[in-house]
Amino acid sequence: MLSLSPHTFIQLQVTEGKIADALHCCQECQISKTFTEIDLEAIKTLFLFSITAIAEIIGCYLPYLWLRQGKSVWLLIPAACSLALFAWLLSLHPTAAGRVYAAYGGVYVGFAILWLWSVDGIRPTTWDIVCSLVALLGMAIIMFAPRSV
Repeated sequence: MLSLSPHTFIQLQVTEGKIADALHCCQECQISKTFTEIDLEAIKTLFLFSITAIAEIIGCYLPYLWLRQGKSVWLLIPAACSLALFAWLLSLHPTAAGRVYAAYGGVYVGFAILWLWSVDGIRPTTWDIVCSLVALLGMAIIMFAPRSV
């Protein structure tokens, strides 16, 4: 949508396979974000979710190494730092906390499957990949769907 003035914008409509321009006047609404700003917001969101997932997985994997594989108890220190980083990164999103946590879960599932493959050396099954894609689709719907609040 292209902004013309604070109270008027052009909306592209698809009618019978053809795109038609329709001019709409709106006293209450303003288009405040351009396509570029929306793209940058999506990239920032995905980047934050990605590094957040890595921080959480590391923060949980290091105690696992200590508990299950007999590694050094000193691994708990970087684990605690990683989990603190995880919590801080989740706080950087500009939307409601519950929405962020719900959407982040989808990214976490995808990164956990990548971790399974790259660190644990276990090749994901078709169902692992399907589940990851469904979870990522859920994240996209939660974070990028149009909403008023």
